[in-house]
Amino acid sequence: MSPGMRLTVLGGGGFRVPLVYRALLGDSGDPAGRCTELVLYDTDRGRLDAIGAVLARQTALHAEAGDGPGGPAGPAPAVRLTTDLDEALRGTDFVFSAIRVGGLEGRVRDERIPLTEGVLGQETVGAGGVLYGLRTLPVAVRIAERVAAVAPDAWVINFTNPAGMVTEAMGRVFRERGLPDRVIGICDSPVGLCRRAARAVGADPDRADYDYVGLNHLGWLRRLTVDGRDLLPRLLGDRAALESFEEGKLFGADWLRALGALPNEYLHYYYFNRETVASVTAAETTRGEFLHRQQARFYAGEAGAGAVGGAAGDPYEAWERTRLEREETYMAESREATGGWQRDSCDLDGGGYDRVALALMRAIARNERTKLILNVPGRGAVPALDAEAVVEVPCLVDAGGARPLATGPVAPDQLGLMLTLKAVERSAIEAAASGSRAAALRALALHPLVDSVRVAERILDAAGGFRG
Repeated sequence: MSPGMRLTVLGGGGFRVPLVYRALLGDSGDPAGRCTELVLYDTDRGRLDAIGAVLARQTALHAEAGDGPGGPAGPAPAVRLTTDLDEALRGTDFVFSAIRVGGLEGRVRDERIPLTEGVLGQETVGAGGVLYGLRTLPVAVRIAERVAAVAPDAWVINFTNPAGMVTEAMGRVFRERGLPDRVIGICDSPVGLCRRAARAVGADPDRADYDYVGLNHLGWLRRLTVDGRDLLPRLLGDRAALESFEEGKLFGADWLRALGALPNEYLHYYYFNRETVASVTAAETTRGEFLHRQQARFYAGEAGAGAVGGAAGDPYEAWERTRLEREETYMAESREATGGWQRDSCDLDGGGYDRVALALMRAIARNERTKLILNVPGRGAVPALDAEAVVEVPCLVDAGGARPLATGPVAPDQLGLMLTLKAVERSAIEAAASGSRAAALRALALHPLVDSVRVAERILDAAGGFRG
């Protein structure tokens, strides 16, 4: 990799882009593999300019703190904004895809339409996740086609939700063209779970090894090993420690002991579906409605004003206030359904996907071998799934990319859900590629959180239906 590494962010006007930039500013690794140029692409120039203003303020604060040229973290990357996709892609080394097709208005519909039928409306889970996937997949595939044409040597890091099915659909584009599949999906949920569990059992999260298996937003931590010893049984046996962190509070010690594993937080929608649906239905607003109003204020307010030279204000402070409120209210409906507890301060730092992305880029650009939980084609890592099925498992990463580690046998209850959800994902991919109503209906009706084919039909019709 050449010393001047370029990162392109698709969805560059997205609210969480400053987290990515914060991680880049703090990169104190080998200068030869450091990001020197950040290109932000978005179809909405106003949002792009607002986030550009936040990043400009971050750059100034970085320099004031002594981390500018010659400082420990090196100079800040140059930032370039564009609404031209090919321009954004040309010459890039990494493409970070974090688009939201349909904006938050689309998310509001994805959540509200299923709720009218009494089933879960959520961004990536259940009928809402299927609707979001059906709308997003065609755009994600077109982006993959442009990357293959304009920047075939670039690595694509996908955070666009639903991340599993989007990663699988984008990867197919490269394989169909005889190109190496360089699409890798990331998510912050597994790393958050693993680190919280390690801290709860008194272990250093950076020294622990994690055995995790699943699909995106559908996975389980099965072992937590330090110095060759699995500490998960000890954690499961200590009720106070087990219920001291987010997943323990969500699921409760008794259910976690019955499972013998720690589920990803999104499995709360499956294991406690009735309670969550009741909580979401009773709430004044859905999560999408809350974020839509909150971000509309942000983009129209101080950051937007700063971006166009309007009223005085600190765009970064405005962003940080909005971000903290966003983190404090994350999964509020599930927390309300389990007692209304508040998130710990260590979980309000901003998710973690930005750090996963940086660690992934470092490993590839600098050939620094590391282990990360990623979304990649399984290549037999999960024996019951075919080689091209994207799974979320620990991977060894270096300059050659990410190689999934074999999981061994998967518990029947876990495997059953994985197989069902993989069928849902692939039906959605088929529907998005062909316009088939039958495939779209299958994607909705086969989902375990949609309890009737008739319900699936009405949801599909309310969302606009399909051509076939």
